[in-house]
Amino acid sequence: MFEWVVSVIEGWGYPGVFLLMLAENVFPPIPSEVIMPLAGYLVGEGELDLTLTIIAGTAGSVLGTSLWYLVGQVFGAPRLKRWAARWGRVLTMSPSDIDGAIGWFDRHGRAAVFFGRMLPAIRTLISVPAGIARMKFWRFLLLTIAGSAIWTVLLTVAGLILQDQFERVSAFIDPVSKLIVLSVVVIYVYRVITWKPH
Repeated sequence: MFEWVVSVIEGWGYPGVFLLMLAENVFPPIPSEVIMPLAGYLVGEGELDLTLTIIAGTAGSVLGTSLWYLVGQVFGAPRLKRWAARWGRVLTMSPSDIDGAIGWFDRHGRAAVFFGRMLPAIRTLISVPAGIARMKFWRFLLLTIAGSAIWTVLLTVAGLILQDQFERVSAFIDPVSKLIVLSVVVIYVYRVITWKPH
């Protein structure tokens, strides 16, 4: 996976960074914790510009999470709850899960959108209750851009700093990234098998 991500970014450049980060936020196949440090490594190698890499990564992240905001806003809580009741086993989500997400968002609001951009798993899901709650899109966008930009900068600079040690780091990142993807699949299958409506 390490080599594949590097080849996508090397071959496609900034659009590759953008598309990988977009995909990570629509359906997280590869975490940003793998994508952006690798992009930072390529910045250090002189193949990419630091500023443009950060812009591409942030833009992909913001677009991906905005799609989930629109899902929440367009479909609304009642329809999503009916959908969860019907397709809950496949989605591994129940109507009460949606109520829980909305309640959490109601309690934490703006902070949830901003800090949620830096938390694995939360970064995608937090957009749905923001849309359901009809948070003003400009506010959602500003908080999302700010949180995503900070996270993207930290990960990219980490890859840049680790450039000299990247062969050693890659030996760690590659199996870890494969383990993350495998874990997501195993957890999903387990949740489908054991899912019960509640």
